Amino acid sequence: MRVKHLRIRGLGLLIIASIFGTVACAPEVGSEAWCKNMKEKPKGDWTANEAKAFAKDCIFK
Repeated sequence: MRVKHLRIRGLGLLIIASIFGTVACAPEVGSEAWCKNMKEKPKGDWTANEAKAFAKDCIFK
């Protein structure tokens, strides 16, 4: 029973670490790297917030 709880806890910690690792790799919104990534991303995949931030930070800078 105790081993099962340790496996579940370990799996949970691994998932949380993966999420934070993925988020930490994304460039900051408005940075040059973010603007470059957005230019390469299809416009149909942009969210409304991304489009607004792109206009504000990449076009009207």
